[in-house]
Amino acid sequence: MSRPFRILGLQQIAVGAADKQNLRKLWVNILGLSVVGNYRSEKENVDEDIAVLGKGPTKVEVDLMQPVDPDKRPKVHDPALNHIGLWVDDLAAAVKWLGEQGVRFTPGGVRKGAGGFDVCFIHPKGDSAAPLGGEGVLIELVQAPPDVIAALG
Repeated sequence: MSRPFRILGLQQIAVGAADKQNLRKLWVNILGLSVVGNYRSEKENVDEDIAVLGKGPTKVEVDLMQPVDPDKRPKVHDPALNHIGLWVDDLAAAVKWLGEQGVRFTPGGVRKGAGGFDVCFIHPKGDSAAPLGGEGVLIELVQAPPDVIAALG
């Protein structure tokens, strides 16, 4: 099967809890990751710390998330492993081709993500119109910048 794009590597994992302080204690204080940013969005119901491991183009984000309002959706803390992010060398081509293959995407299409890169999400579940989903896992496709494409491509 010929694809017009390549998955280059893992860009991030996102973990959630009702209160991100215990996540921060484990990932930052105990495991030693560095917090490089924060992102808060009422619309996406998320308050997250962006921690990283590694450096350069092989750096991986570990997003430590809690809901702004635990009673609203999306519930970024349920399941606790909220999503994985994959570097893609050509996000537009990937979205077009995957859609033609019957992959279901979440509402919102391609947009800027918390890290500043263009992103699009594969829905955790397929439906009758687009039967292929993440089988319970939300998958974020992230447009890789040139240095990541050069290093991982």
